[in-house]
Amino acid sequence: MLLIVAPLLPLVLALRGFLQLDGYDHRVSREVNQHIAVLLEGEQLVPPPLLPPAWFATREVEHARPLIHGASRQWELMNSEFRQRLLVVFKLMRDKHGIEMVLLEGYRSPQRQQQLAGLGPQTTRAGAFESWHQYGLAADCAFVRNGRIVISEQDPWAADAYARYGEAARSVGLVWGGGWRSLKDYGHVELPLAGVMTRRLSSDQPATAHAH
Repeated sequence: MLLIVAPLLPLVLALRGFLQLDGYDHRVSREVNQHIAVLLEGEQLVPPPLLPPAWFATREVEHARPLIHGASRQWELMNSEFRQRLLVVFKLMRDKHGIEMVLLEGYRSPQRQQQLAGLGPQTTRAGAFESWHQYGLAADCAFVRNGRIVISEQDPWAADAYARYGEAARSVGLVWGGGWRSLKDYGHVELPLAGVMTRRLSSDQPATAHAH
């Protein structure tokens, strides 16, 4: 997970009143309102069109997400339940707040995870098969504004957008990286499923077939 130093976002979150300072316990069920329940249980949402590679080659994106050129943005490689929940988040952000979102990275091979881990703990503390990305159950996302990808939460607009994103993610039962007690990752969401994360010796295939 990526370390992002953000002086503005904690204040925004505190003012919005939903940051869980004691951490997130995914074992605790959370009430889902009827509108969101209908979205989750209704017709499967369709992923948005992929953006051109050049959109991800800006200085801001490459600085915030090291080795972004090797990231997978293939929605079909993610677990179907997680994918639907994330698409509902995208829809809520667009319909409720007028904010367009973009997938930066979804499924991540164990080889790529190990490569990122080699960059140091400021990038990720998880080795191969220790991240939900390897199981198609995690994603890193950002926002689109005026024809460019916005990641830095030091931008007041983005800080507020991350707060709304975290709220939307939690409303559909996802864990939001911005709510962690340490090494906060405001663009990261995941769906920890019991019995899924087991250490493997070697594999380069997503575990979506076994992660429902």
